[in-house]
Amino acid sequence: MPAAHRPGLRVGSGLTIPESELTWRFSRSSGPGGQGVNTADSRAELVWDVSRSAVLSPHQRERLLARLSGRLVDGVLTIAASEHRAQLRNREAARARLVSLVADALRPPSPSRRSTKPTRGAQERRLSAKKQRTDVKRLRRPPAD
Repeated sequence: MPAAHRPGLRVGSGLTIPESELTWRFSRSSGPGGQGVNTADSRAELVWDVSRSAVLSPHQRERLLARLSGRLVDGVLTIAASEHRAQLRNREAARARLVSLVADALRPPSPSRRSTKPTRGAQERRLSAKKQRTDVKRLRRPPAD
């Protein structure tokens, strides 16, 4: 995939990761595959240095480093794809996975839940249901005499 055809990896309307910041590594996939498994380097690893990226604003970098902290090693994000037999399809899968991962991490957090009280009607319905259940259980008891 020449860089001329792919100017960058478009994550969202405000962010495009240039190809110059992406590094590829290829290796042999694991698992069964017959004769081709020992010769074809079809597993693709996409490496992006989040901490040194020039396209991120300080706010975006801070959010990515915080949200992806479990996946980063020294500020570098690595995504491996080996589910397809062809290297090209694994490269596309890795690119798609990077886009979705970064887009999810950059999405602003959802607003926190505002605590509310149950309505008076809901409280009364709950208490009346409890009273009905108590009456049912009381009727099942043997007589007290």
